Amino acid sequence: MAASLSPTKMPVANLTPDQLENGSSLWRDAWHRLAKNQLAVFGGVTLNLLTIACLVGPLISSYSYEDQNLNLGASGPSLSHWLGTDTLGRDLLVRLLVGGRISIGVGLCATFVALSIGVAYGAIAGFFGGKIDALMMRIVDIMYALPFTIFVILLMVFFGRNIVLLFVAIGAVEWLTMARIVRGQILSIKKMEFIEAAHSLGLGKRRIIFRHMIPNVLGPIIVYTTLTIPAVMLLEAFLSFLGLGVQPPLSSWGVLIKDGAEKMEEFWWLLVFPGSIFSLTLFSLNFLGDGLRDALDVRSSKD
Repeated sequence: MAASLSPTKMPVANLTPDQLENGSSLWRDAWHRLAKNQLAVFGGVTLNLLTIACLVGPLISSYSYEDQNLNLGASGPSLSHWLGTDTLGRDLLVRLLVGGRISIGVGLCATFVALSIGVAYGAIAGFFGGKIDALMMRIVDIMYALPFTIFVILLMVFFGRNIVLLFVAIGAVEWLTMARIVRGQILSIKKMEFIEAAHSLGLGKRRIIFRHMIPNVLGPIIVYTTLTIPAVMLLEAFLSFLGLGVQPPLSSWGVLIKDGAEKMEEFWWLLVFPGSIFSLTLFSLNFLGDGLRDALDVRSSKD
């Protein structure tokens, strides 16, 4: 018996480290697939460059977002003002970068609020199931039936036009889809062996949900998060377009687009530049989200 087994063992034992194939984790495979997606890489690089520009640009600029030059008024792009000025003589590039801070900040913070509520709510509903799940999801259905924009407007009118409340108000209506996605994922894994093992070991429900279930559905959560950020930014832009968003002298991309749309026939640059940057950001986020969705799909074959 020993003699018959030795020929199969010897070649493996004689392999050099270079001849052995290293194991690869799900996240490493996902990273390799993401790196091969040119649109996703373009989206990620563009988002990083825009974020850095919005954070650093206003600090090194010789202009302030609120400095007015009424004698200059609205002027087109020039060497002194690369993107021109608005009707009050304020540098459009600086206001665009400061507005990017607000818009990106709203997208990230409101998405974090939606993520926190939606993941916890959906995980609890999926874990307990039965009547608790039915009741919790009927509440979600009722909130889905409410007009989101009107709900946000009512929240802002009731609590006041505060930038922090704007984050919370938008996040409070964007968690519903996240809750449904997480609930569906939890339902698909709650009967798996590792969850049954956790129950048999006597682990608490809270630990099972937050330490074992949610980490195993991070893929869909990450993907939907990247798709929620542009939706939140669009909602903020819409509210700002209605005059319910950021208040002067601060600006956001929605405010700048609103102001530019009112004067687009006379001063085209006031609409073209904010609209182009906003569109580029939304496209980049969607490219990155699509790339992450494909990269984190465990059914994809390994390259």
